[in-house]
Amino acid sequence: MSADRPPPGPKPPGAAFAGFGRTVSDEDRALWREAMSRRAQEAFARGQAALQASNTSLGLFWLERAERMSRHNPNLIWSVGLACLSAGRLMDCLVRMENLRKDFGLREAAFLEVVCLVRLQRMEEATLRMQAALSAFHATPETYPLAEQIAVSAGLPGWMTVSNAGSVYIGTSRPVRLFLDGREIARGATGGQYDLPEGWRLARHLAVCVGRRHVLGSPLDIAALTRCESFVQATADGLRGWIWTPAEPEHVPVITLWNGSTLRAEEFAQDVDSDVPLARYRVFHVPAKECPGRDKSSLDLWNENGRLLTGAPVDPLVGKLVSGQTRGLPACLCPVKIQPGRMRPYLPRQSPGCAVVIPVYADRVRTMACLRSVLATCPADVPVIVVDDATPEPSLARALEQLAEDGRITLIRHDRNRGFPISANDGMRAAAGRDILLLNSDTLVPAGWVERLRARLAGSDVGTVTPFSNDATILSYPSTDRSNPVPSLAAMRAMDRLCQKNAAVFTEIDLPTAHGFCMAISAECLAETGLFREDLFAQGYGEENDFCLRATARGFRHLAAPELYVAHVGSASFGTARNALGARNLDILNALHPGYHALVARFIAADPLHETRRRLDVARLLQQGAGRSAILMLQHDAGGGVGRVVRERSEAFEADGVLALALRPHENGCVLEYALDGKCFPSLKYRLPDELPSLLDLLAALRVRAVEWHHLIGHAPCVRTLHEALGVPYDVFIHDHVWFCPRISLCDGAGRYCGEPDPAGCELCVARWGSYLGEDLSIADLLARSTRELSGARRLMAPSEDTVRRICRHFPSLSIEAIPLEDDAALHQGIMPHRRVTRGQPLRVCVVGGISQWKGYDLLLALATEIQTHRLPIVLSLVGHTHDDDALISRGVLVTGEYREDEVQSLIRQQQPDVGLIPSIAPETWCYALGQVWRSGVEAVCFDLGAQGERVRKSATGLAVPLGVAPYQLAMILLGRWGPV
Repeated sequence: MSADRPPPGPKPPGAAFAGFGRTVSDEDRALWREAMSRRAQEAFARGQAALQASNTSLGLFWLERAERMSRHNPNLIWSVGLACLSAGRLMDCLVRMENLRKDFGLREAAFLEVVCLVRLQRMEEATLRMQAALSAFHATPETYPLAEQIAVSAGLPGWMTVSNAGSVYIGTSRPVRLFLDGREIARGATGGQYDLPEGWRLARHLAVCVGRRHVLGSPLDIAALTRCESFVQATADGLRGWIWTPAEPEHVPVITLWNGSTLRAEEFAQDVDSDVPLARYRVFHVPAKECPGRDKSSLDLWNENGRLLTGAPVDPLVGKLVSGQTRGLPACLCPVKIQPGRMRPYLPRQSPGCAVVIPVYADRVRTMACLRSVLATCPADVPVIVVDDATPEPSLARALEQLAEDGRITLIRHDRNRGFPISANDGMRAAAGRDILLLNSDTLVPAGWVERLRARLAGSDVGTVTPFSNDATILSYPSTDRSNPVPSLAAMRAMDRLCQKNAAVFTEIDLPTAHGFCMAISAECLAETGLFREDLFAQGYGEENDFCLRATARGFRHLAAPELYVAHVGSASFGTARNALGARNLDILNALHPGYHALVARFIAADPLHETRRRLDVARLLQQGAGRSAILMLQHDAGGGVGRVVRERSEAFEADGVLALALRPHENGCVLEYALDGKCFPSLKYRLPDELPSLLDLLAALRVRAVEWHHLIGHAPCVRTLHEALGVPYDVFIHDHVWFCPRISLCDGAGRYCGEPDPAGCELCVARWGSYLGEDLSIADLLARSTRELSGARRLMAPSEDTVRRICRHFPSLSIEAIPLEDDAALHQGIMPHRRVTRGQPLRVCVVGGISQWKGYDLLLALATEIQTHRLPIVLSLVGHTHDDDALISRGVLVTGEYREDEVQSLIRQQQPDVGLIPSIAPETWCYALGQVWRSGVEAVCFDLGAQGERVRKSATGLAVPLGVAPYQLAMILLGRWGPV
């Protein structure tokens, strides 16, 4: 039916299909990622070479292939966007530049958006985008003519741009006035260059006016222009780091050191790991001999805005710790092996009181939403201590002051930014011996959160408690291995009610470490362990882990509170330095506490919270199905055509008010899914056969009224009798020939259609070439089982009449209903038959889909070889992929690579095909690729067998040629029918 089956080979691997008893190793995944990366790099190199040779269309083809093979790679998106601009594909360029500007604040993308809009003659939008760009970025001289053009078009008196050196360039011939935060600082008889006064960076806005009208780009957002990203770490040879100004990458930043001296970061970095396209990091190095001794442990480094570099303060001796040079280090930096101290006896404790501590820096909207949720839910005797870490947002500062004046919070204010650990410590010191509820300012809390956390602190052996959240690593829910959506306040409350009702409140699950987004700390634990270390972790990441490991050594436990759910937006602080800071601090953590990484890895492998997550998933799924009956569809784990049919049938079931469920195989058993979104309930995994009773209980509670078999390959044997255990009927949708062919595709190992011999012939084939079933089953046993199972079904369905006839030849007593998967009449309605190419132009033949051996890979390769050898006027393209794209590419085939369903028609159109080719050399039960060819408006050629041949013959468009036609003869047929007269 589709590219969801493995290509035939001499010896089928045991794990041809993912499923029960078949593990895909981390090494296999790594090899796959490496192969994909290599192919993407090769496509990128081909694209760049074609562009350098002035072949824009070919260059764009290869770059887009690379982009699809490495989706979300911003550097590829940038390159493809530029190529689209050169090719005149302005909308394609515009979309990519908008995304890059939004995702990365990329200056070049912002100005290229304007270029696209101008060329599209969308001048009003171009003016708005240029205003936004000039107000946030420094414009290079190459951009000046564009700014002038737009200012004239919009009737504005001129335009402006500002550099980080404090120079203002104004493009106007009229008198101007300059204002910093509303205060006039300069005026002139005309435009030109002006220098801003000392301290201009402390202002918020710069306005340039002609009369009372702003020029284009005014007012300037000074914080956006001067935004600086940086990173510093201690190494064995001193301090190393990087710094840059994204709004003006040409600017050479100046760094102020702890002693007041400065250094210029002039040299560009070569090895900074970053996803930001066109990032121009500049590196700096302070040699160890220039760093002070132990009289001053942590060193401050500031950028030109007076803010600490990310990673500062930094202790130079940490470089020795991380590099393993521990001799001579002070005791506070000596590694300590992780080992629990003497476990403290459990005794009920009397809390000395409780305080909420919230460090705050920026993002007024999220911070105030957090504070509103906290103030609405905190008991009257629980003070809320807010530490303002020198917020750069005046509106946030004023809002905090008002809350303090109203007596609703205790406000601690820093005169300069100090980072999360210091801010948290200042808040905890102010709590005066109470239990602490440490909370990030980008969280939302539900009613009762304080009481539930405090209840978990009721034992004297408990040091910290952490709740569930959408973003809390090992405490994330629903998923721990991918990002969960950030819930709204209402959604958070609903999730919290679910956790309250379904999590096991009396179950204690020990954690290796708490998570600092919402962390309850007992007063005794804080007193004995000490505060967060301020000398190691700078702005944050890892300080709470270090604290917990020190507390563990004193016998304190760290508990999960899955009965509480707190929403967490997740940190966007530190810009591109976030990953670098996290990696640096993790290295420090592992060096300081050897074995930390293994400790967390053991916890993840054991997954003691799985049962809790599964209970929550069960409760949510039952909510989703409340009042409805359900259909359970069994499918394999290979996607393709089977996955599409399941999805389409699920949509139809849901439209009729029936809950659509799907069961996929898993290496230990199976995964139950909501069929329209397989990622909703990631913990509904069941070990089979051990957990079969639990699965059956859930399916019964969901009121499953029937089971629909789509594919059982990869499933545990007990899945075949689920319907019996549930006492419901089952239907079978026949997708392929697995019922009588252990190789599924009716092809031998050499890629030839077998002709469907008798059972003895099948035995010989399987003995020689192997089976894809993953079962030790003879042909006779397979046929007997298939007869029994197909005969016992309430309803049998197949996509085509050809499939019905073929199955019935092997199982003559069956009654099978043919259900076409597409409306062929509608698909080929707009096709112009017998259309020939213009004389002198090559015939463009397009193949669509994932082409395995049975899908015709060998034929396609042979056809390409004949075209290349005989220099035939045929251009062969493949919108799709194969197991060996390189061989096809070397023979001149244009291979796009894998695609999403919503991309296929656009990709076909880009090939400008004259005819489509379906090269499958075995009978298909359906062929979605044929539908895509017809949908693009061209006729199709295929071999006269299976559903593909049946459909082409009925359509009276295209050709169904005899199987076995030689590749050269096929080329002549194509030229004879569609080539020039």
